[in-house]
Amino acid sequence: MAEVNDVKIEDSWKAALNEEFQKPYFLEIKDFLVKEKAAGKTIYPPGPLIFNAFNIVPLADVKVVILGQDPYHGPDQAHGLSFSVPLGQKVPPSLRNVYKELTEDIEGFVSPKHGHLESWAKQGVFMLNAMLTVEHKKAGSHRKIGWHKFTDAVIKKISDEREGVVFMLWGGFAKKKASLIDGDKHLILEAAHPSPLAGNAFLGNKHFSQANAYLAKQNLEGIDWKLEA
Repeated sequence: MAEVNDVKIEDSWKAALNEEFQKPYFLEIKDFLVKEKAAGKTIYPPGPLIFNAFNIVPLADVKVVILGQDPYHGPDQAHGLSFSVPLGQKVPPSLRNVYKELTEDIEGFVSPKHGHLESWAKQGVFMLNAMLTVEHKKAGSHRKIGWHKFTDAVIKKISDEREGVVFMLWGGFAKKKASLIDGDKHLILEAAHPSPLAGNAFLGNKHFSQANAYLAKQNLEGIDWKLEA
């Protein structure tokens, strides 16, 4: 990782989360990552991409939150947007199921051959992983270093400072975050995780059309979920 001290985060998020950045647990995260790098370990995503979701979607522009758990732990997969992979990477199994749901839910959606979701982020879809880093080939390796405290604070900050945001919580882990969100101010959508391990339980949730209908009620432009092939 480009040491955490050198990692940049968009100004509105920097101001909103300044208190978190000063807390002991966050300083411990920084120290941990610096030591891991010094020990020769490979950490994903690369330093400049750790806060990629934040840098693409300023706090005031967040329309939809999609919460993931861990970054992908294979080479060149994680790029700071949950469920997304860079162009040229194989579409992960969970994202294939997301595409299946979109095909049924959004008229005209055609599954692309890639898993690059940056066009969603540019429209206000904040794709947040609960843990922002992971060690090479070690899924869940950074779950206990304090990232969950930081990302819980992020979710609560969105809930407190914004109104009318759609939160898509997929799977048991994500659903537990509902307690951080004011359901009177926001739309909380829950479903099974899109992982094939959950069978077809994710399919049929209609989250994407529900999100756009909710945004439309607020006279906001919906998300164009379609992706270039």
